[in-house]
Amino acid sequence: MPDMNFILKRAVSEIISEDELQKLLASGQKLRLKEGFDPSSTDIHLGHMVGLRKLRQFQDLGHQVVLIVGDWTARIGDPTGASVTRPMLTAEQVKANAETYMQQFFKIVDKSKTEVRWQSEWFGNFTLADVIKLASRFTIAQMLAREDFKKRFESNRPITITEFLYPLLQAYDSVMVRSDVEFGGNDQKFNLLVGRELQAMIGQAPQQVFLTPILTGTDGTKKMSKSLGNYIGVAETPADIFGKVMSIGDDLIIQYFDLLTDVTEEELRHFERDMLSGRTNPMLLKKRIALEIVSQLYSASDAGGAELAFERVHQRRELPAEVPECQVSFRSMRAGDCTQIDLPCLLVVAGLAGSKSEAKRLIEQGGVSVEGEKVTGEKVTLRSGCVIKAGKRKFTRVVDTDILGAS
Repeated sequence: MPDMNFILKRAVSEIISEDELQKLLASGQKLRLKEGFDPSSTDIHLGHMVGLRKLRQFQDLGHQVVLIVGDWTARIGDPTGASVTRPMLTAEQVKANAETYMQQFFKIVDKSKTEVRWQSEWFGNFTLADVIKLASRFTIAQMLAREDFKKRFESNRPITITEFLYPLLQAYDSVMVRSDVEFGGNDQKFNLLVGRELQAMIGQAPQQVFLTPILTGTDGTKKMSKSLGNYIGVAETPADIFGKVMSIGDDLIIQYFDLLTDVTEEELRHFERDMLSGRTNPMLLKKRIALEIVSQLYSASDAGGAELAFERVHQRRELPAEVPECQVSFRSMRAGDCTQIDLPCLLVVAGLAGSKSEAKRLIEQGGVSVEGEKVTGEKVTLRSGCVIKAGKRKFTRVVDTDILGAS
């Protein structure tokens, strides 16, 4: 188990107040550690994993995690980092997302040491009087102190009243669960401080604020985000997680080690020196990161298997040990009166692309091959049983059902 200095310093942006938190920890009190998630989508990615790993470390010390499922705030949408008003979700969308979200959450955090609370427990009976009473405790000036609100206000972009309510509702969660420490990414600082302030207003001990760094996405520039497509999901297969980690730029290696693994500070500095001097091949370090992450989310055996699969497909240019089969009528895939196959349509049917436009982009970018030969056009001649590869990690063996039916 990591020591306390490691827990309070590694993968930590800021603690408010660290002195107060140190005193709470020294008291022997079992702390209530709050983290809220808005199920506005179905996936948790490695960016979320940074904070979840921290929660797990505190759980292992005997503290209680309180997971807030934001079934009300998700309908508003947290505007943090957004330049426009976000669309509101329905209760049905939120519930469906939450079911998947919870399964992924407990791949990292110990379920037996987690108290799950839904905002609807208290907001379901909220009256207009309650909303007005809560809103009256804060001013517009306080809300505009938040950077994203300030920028939108100054550039005359719309801000809805519901968005002003978002940090207040999140703060009220802290009151209802009597949070001792709230965890969040450093872009959540404003919201977490509002919770600390509201608790003090009503006579509770103000929560400590524990902020973690933002993980850079696989594109190497922006924060990891599903909407940006630069994310690695914790529920993806071991092979996909391994492959995506291997695709990160060399300049992200130390950050990923720092935020997502428990390798020692000494090892980190050693890795950094060896990369700068050219004594270590960055690919070897990325394999180490990928093995560490897959082992955390699955098992060491799964990590080893993912490594072998990566070496087979990407280093030796061989086919995966198992290639999924897609049975489809070649006749139905013909491009109009042509005897050739409409490749974008086939890629969508085979699950290798989410849409025809995505399939066409893959082909234009040289990301599609048939039997190892790159395809440049949208019409192709195929034989039953051939293997199609789309992107770096998707394969399928297409079988013509017209032939199957005739045999």
